Amino acid sequence: MYRGSVFGSDTPLRLQKNHTYIQSNTLSQNMPQRPSATDKSIHCPGCSAYFSNTGFSLHLTQTQNPKCIPYRNELYGYHQDLDEEMPGISSSPTPDDHRDPSPDMPMFAGDFFGEDYDERDFPGWEDGDELDEHAQRELDRHANPIDDDAGPEWEPPVIPHPGHVPHEPDNANGPVDGPEPSTPRQNHQTHARRQPAQRVPYGRKAGIPVTETITQNENERYKDTLADGDNIWAPFNSKLDWELARWAKLRGPGANALTELLKIEGFRERLDLSYKTANELNKIIDSNLPGRPHFQRKQIVVDAAGEAFDVYYRDITECLKSLWSNPEFVPYLVFAPERHYVDEDMTIRQFDEMHTGRWWWAIQNELEREHEGTTIIPIIISTDKTQLTLFRGKTAYPIYLTIGNIPKDIRMKPSKHAQILLGYLPTTKLSSITNLESRRRALGNLFHAAMGHILAPLKTLGITGIEMTSGDGVTRRCHPIFAAFVGDYPEQLLVTCLKKGECPTCPIPPDELGTGEVHPVRSLDAIIEAFSIMEGDPVEFTKACVDAGIKPIYRPFWHDLPYVNIFQSITPDILHQLYQGLIKHLVSWLKRTFGAAEIDARCRRMPPCHGTRLFTKGITTLSRVSGQEHRDMCRILIGLVIDLRLPNSQSPARLVRAVRGMLDFLYLAQLKVHTMDSLDDMELALEQFHENKNIFVDIGIRENFTIPKLHNAGHYRWLIELFGTTDNYSTQTTERLHIDYAKDAYEATNHKEELIQMCLWLERKEKMFRHDAYIKWRLGLRERVESTPTHITMTRNPTFRSVRLDVLADDYGAIDIVNALSTFIVKWNCPGVSRRRLQHEAANVLIRFHSLPVYHTVRFANRDLSDKLNNDIYRDMAHAKPATTDRHGRAVPARFDTVLVDCRRDTDTQFSGVQGFRVGRVRTVFTLSERICDQVLDDDVPLPGYLAYIDWFTPFQRSPHRDHGMYRVTREYENGVQYSSIIPVEQIVRSVMLFPQFGPVVDREWTSDNVLDLCDSFYVNPFVDEHSYRIIF
Repeated sequence: MYRGSVFGSDTPLRLQKNHTYIQSNTLSQNMPQRPSATDKSIHCPGCSAYFSNTGFSLHLTQTQNPKCIPYRNELYGYHQDLDEEMPGISSSPTPDDHRDPSPDMPMFAGDFFGEDYDERDFPGWEDGDELDEHAQRELDRHANPIDDDAGPEWEPPVIPHPGHVPHEPDNANGPVDGPEPSTPRQNHQTHARRQPAQRVPYGRKAGIPVTETITQNENERYKDTLADGDNIWAPFNSKLDWELARWAKLRGPGANALTELLKIEGFRERLDLSYKTANELNKIIDSNLPGRPHFQRKQIVVDAAGEAFDVYYRDITECLKSLWSNPEFVPYLVFAPERHYVDEDMTIRQFDEMHTGRWWWAIQNELEREHEGTTIIPIIISTDKTQLTLFRGKTAYPIYLTIGNIPKDIRMKPSKHAQILLGYLPTTKLSSITNLESRRRALGNLFHAAMGHILAPLKTLGITGIEMTSGDGVTRRCHPIFAAFVGDYPEQLLVTCLKKGECPTCPIPPDELGTGEVHPVRSLDAIIEAFSIMEGDPVEFTKACVDAGIKPIYRPFWHDLPYVNIFQSITPDILHQLYQGLIKHLVSWLKRTFGAAEIDARCRRMPPCHGTRLFTKGITTLSRVSGQEHRDMCRILIGLVIDLRLPNSQSPARLVRAVRGMLDFLYLAQLKVHTMDSLDDMELALEQFHENKNIFVDIGIRENFTIPKLHNAGHYRWLIELFGTTDNYSTQTTERLHIDYAKDAYEATNHKEELIQMCLWLERKEKMFRHDAYIKWRLGLRERVESTPTHITMTRNPTFRSVRLDVLADDYGAIDIVNALSTFIVKWNCPGVSRRRLQHEAANVLIRFHSLPVYHTVRFANRDLSDKLNNDIYRDMAHAKPATTDRHGRAVPARFDTVLVDCRRDTDTQFSGVQGFRVGRVRTVFTLSERICDQVLDDDVPLPGYLAYIDWFTPFQRSPHRDHGMYRVTREYENGVQYSSIIPVEQIVRSVMLFPQFGPVVDREWTSDNVLDLCDSFYVNPFVDEHSYRIIF
């Protein structure tokens, strides 16, 4: 523990000079086919009549002519020797589960011949009763994100790689060469759903109040600060007066525009406003509304530059009190550490919020030895320089503060105001110092001097503590301890006083960064010794710092903060280290390996899926790629490289394994709840990458892997165990805060001496937010809690109220709709019916109605599999719509999405992983009217809700491909015809993306719009989002 003097005066800090511091498997032409959709005249060999294509299909399914029935049975595959159950809505989840548990089935009680039906039985289903085109297109407007100018583009000719060999479809188990992958294909649903965790509180007196006396709560104290506490709207005259002021400061125009509005004759008088101009409104806010701490200014003089630089900052103690006393955080504050376990024996730890990590427990032990009943406030600091203007070079250097006592779900939302702008650091480049080394040293000293001044109160408060009152009026003795620093790699080096190319956590030599090994955290002993002579001879101090492995920075801000080891406080950075670091490198290596033409050709042919982006121009032409774009690439990256061949006939197995390992690590590192098992999987994923990464060296893409960000990934497990999951300390949150606290603030200024104006603008805005919360409290208004959405959400009205069955067959691709309806009706009446009896009885069902109401979209809402309170909802959508034109007459292609279907209902069989799920393609979604159901269904069966016509793919195999780890599915055929059925929509879990099995060279006839029709073999993509990953992994 190190203590140093607190900056005790407002005199400028002076930095002295001497302190230098992808062919598809299309359907065979010889394969028995149902009537083609392109035939105009079809002859029935039974009755010798001629029909249109759809009319022939309807004739066969409805005919009672004994001459026609044998032909129908032959064509459609009705056999009396079958005694198996069907997949789909069957109680059996998979075709492999054959059994005949059903008793004699009661005869179908509906009207076979339809003599009792009339139009009144089908209200609203008359032909031509559709929604207008505009309404239909509005419902279809939620489309897949695609790049602009998404029309067909010129593509370079196909040039095979040297050593190209003809493609043979791989088997389910993958190639036999190469070692087995390290990463076990475990199922992360298992880890995530073992809830609730066993909680072991710290015990003793940690986090207890100082006294049992409860003072006024924060809202009551706030009321007392107002001049007229009896007036709810004070200091404003009325509700209208307040609401206009709130709009003006939070949503309204600039000051000049507001003043012009207020000067309109009669405007202010009629509304009885208490202000005439924007300036008067500002005075009311400044003088009458309490807020967060005011900004102060401190000058730091850099002697080497001969300049003084301003630091704008807030009192960190007052900022902590402001956060701690916020009444909106009262139900959520955490006062003591806990250990969470997922098993009854308490052997498997779980890590989630910051207080479940090892750091808080260890620091609590240290403090309890000296002070019983302490409450730790883990300080989380983040910094990041950001650009304010595109061309003028204006930058800002915000520093943000939050605390680990507030749950991460709240800290991550800017609207909750759980992050405070602690200050603005100097952004100078010190260009006046010509010597590069001297300039770097001076910049480091300037940064640490500013940070040291801002964080100076923590030196004392961390040891002695301070009494702080939360928003409910309860007082505790709190010890603010610097816990975590959030920043990108350059910021990490700046904070830790290290050189570029070094690890900010451990002392591994730079030339060993690519080995996959990690060293223990840096020791502070030598550094402590170096700091002990910082006030002496500068040469000796510099030599001691070099020997200790750090830069000779004078008084790093953390050197005398209690209970701090800065090297273990450097947290993982998903955005910059992984997305903008390792993934960026990986995409570049793949581009150089396989060439831009083939990679981009595959990008253009990915089938649409909700939540994924269609890169119509490919990914290799993108410049200045953002983190979100890299995130979108990761969703399809593994699908771009499967089946591609390496030069000189080398096996691509190692490359594919390396890509899969990196993607697994990326997704596992972002889990919102971790267990020891999932952390094991994360480490194994990284190990898989390291075991196979040398393929890039063998093919001449890389010489080595001395990449600090790759090495730093090896520290993720340890840091997650210390501070909780990576969403506790995300630089993505910092990037989002820049919008409110830097960019918007700058735009509100006149761009002259902007920092002063930015600070004042922010103070006023924070006061308005706080006063708005107070008024809601006075009015008894509670924050609206969003109700948990149902799993399936449908539009109130169908997209089309009446679509003829022949249209469903021709335009929607539901070619077996009539037979599927008959089968569904029989199956719904008797779920346990055998397949032989089902087909026999379905052949006798007569479908007399000719149209159905159809929906083009289905929306899904799936909970986070962690089953946490306040957990995320994964919103999803599936489309089933035919080709049409937009309002400008341009063709809009058809879209029939693939989905994941839960076939485990009504069975006691236990499944794990993807077993029990099936992939299908939605052709249409519809409902049956209540009157239809009364006629065709038994009285004792429930009414079906929304129904979906599904084209099925083969079941999941027992294990995925051993290299890329994905499950292969193909179209499922029955007697040479696509097998389809009708299921309840509620069985659909979510949309799912399929990667076409492109082969070594993608078929240029394929497009994103037709690849699901032309290709016959696919891999199921687990990387769409975290929810799909944890189901399909």
